[in-house]
Amino acid sequence: MAISRYVSAVLFAAFCAANAIAASPVYYPPPDAAGGWRTLKDPAQVRKIAGIDVKRLDQAFNYAQRTSQHGGLLVVRHGWLVYEKYYGKCWRDSTPSAASVGKTFTSASCGIMLNEFKGQLPDGLETKVFTGKFLPDAFPLSDPRKAEIKLGQLLAMTSGMQDGGGGTGFVKGEDVKVAASPGGGRGMGSDVQAMRAPLWTDPGGGYYYSNLGAHVLSILVHKITGRTMEDYIREKLAGPMGFGPWGYPPPANGAAPSANTPGAGGIAVRATDMLRFAYLLLHQGNWQGRQLIPAGYVELCSKPSPYDPHAPYSLQFTVNADGQLAAPRDAFFKS
Repeated sequence: MAISRYVSAVLFAAFCAANAIAASPVYYPPPDAAGGWRTLKDPAQVRKIAGIDVKRLDQAFNYAQRTSQHGGLLVVRHGWLVYEKYYGKCWRDSTPSAASVGKTFTSASCGIMLNEFKGQLPDGLETKVFTGKFLPDAFPLSDPRKAEIKLGQLLAMTSGMQDGGGGTGFVKGEDVKVAASPGGGRGMGSDVQAMRAPLWTDPGGGYYYSNLGAHVLSILVHKITGRTMEDYIREKLAGPMGFGPWGYPPPANGAAPSANTPGAGGIAVRATDMLRFAYLLLHQGNWQGRQLIPAGYVELCSKPSPYDPHAPYSLQFTVNADGQLAAPRDAFFKS
């Protein structure tokens, strides 16, 4: 059975490469404190067991070194960690902010929430979220069109919401200039900024990479589950997978902490634990027999989304079905 690949690249890259699920039982690594990933270090063993030429991975690592000051490369194949190498200030236990890669955890939280709270969300991704039930603090709405924004559109960056700084949007693959709104800025934003973000088009009318839209997702998770998104991730993902120390950095410049986890990104996770998350996605959200993320939701993340006919972006993941990148067409990733 063909499976998708997930690539995460900010301070390191995790390539979960596999063309078929092996007949033998899937191996799941224990927490690093209990031994961690099983490893292959001898190049001959790596070639024999994993079918990988380490010299080619060295080339990939050298390329990564030329693209950023700090980082690394980790590669897992059939449950074997076959490559782990860092440069700059990065090392296995470093926990720098992963910036927008954190949006994938926001997406996973929404997928878990949709399954756990079906009673509150019977329409699933079709749920209109700017309502008094889900976002009472957004009222009165800054734009009446927000009443039509669906959860799937927020996840696919087609809600019509923008960040204040303007930039470029896409309509059916064509670039569209998005004007800056009063106040400007393209930061992660506060809860109030997120709920009052301006619209540059009707919901569904175009793709625009909106950090404020992504933060609304975190607010929704908190409202619907009764837990901050960080606590929800800790319970539903990080705990079951055995993460080491992780979290979300405090706000920059001494700003007061938000009541909600930064939905647009910033999660700080150790490299081998981010690899666990990639491995979880590789196995359709299953971890040691527990379905942590619904398999159907992971499948939606890995393919072009009906909520985004404008750009190769699904539910907070870039997809490669059109072969835009020199990567397998079943690749889905976040950079």
